[in-house]
Amino acid sequence: MADIPPEIAALSFEDALAELEKIVRQLEEGRGRLDEAIAAYERGAMLKRHCEEKLREAQAKVDRIVLSSNGTVSTEPADIG
Repeated sequence: MADIPPEIAALSFEDALAELEKIVRQLEEGRGRLDEAIAAYERGAMLKRHCEEKLREAQAKVDRIVLSSNGTVSTEPADIG
């Protein structure tokens, strides 16, 4: 797949998701011409990939809960790589 264009990469998760939802609604309603629908689908696929990457980044930052052998509970940063 092609790299995500800079204008999509610069979007926040929320903005990318909102645009993706708009594209899905338009495609479901059958609005526009075929070539426009194909372009919208391609942009939607890139927006989806961007959202997935943002979610992976956020998940990597979440602390994980650790239960030690003596039964104590603590947190530590999740492995990021």
